[in-house]
Amino acid sequence: MNFTNVVAAVIKKENYYLIAQRNRNKHLGLQWEFPGGKVENNESFQDALMREILEELNITINVHEKIAEENFKDKKIDVVIHYFLCTIKEGVIKLAEHEDFSWI
Repeated sequence: MNFTNVVAAVIKKENYYLIAQRNRNKHLGLQWEFPGGKVENNESFQDALMREILEELNITINVHEKIAEENFKDKKIDVVIHYFLCTIKEGVIKLAEHEDFSWI
């Protein structure tokens, strides 16, 4: 099996969770997701998540416990998504890749 490990941040603030809308030019464009990305070689899931969120949202996060895992496969991708509960450590969200974000 040739899957890619992907991490996703379920960022909680009070009773709200952050979702982000995928870039219109990427696979599954304009779909809503928990932000995150691919885990690089020799990188922990937590380190990958902190790096991806800093790159994509311009904020630093605290990564708490892993809350879920999901396999997703279609004609283009084969991934295992690892979801972690997170909180914002510092910064103001500034989108670098996504179209939009919302607290739900």
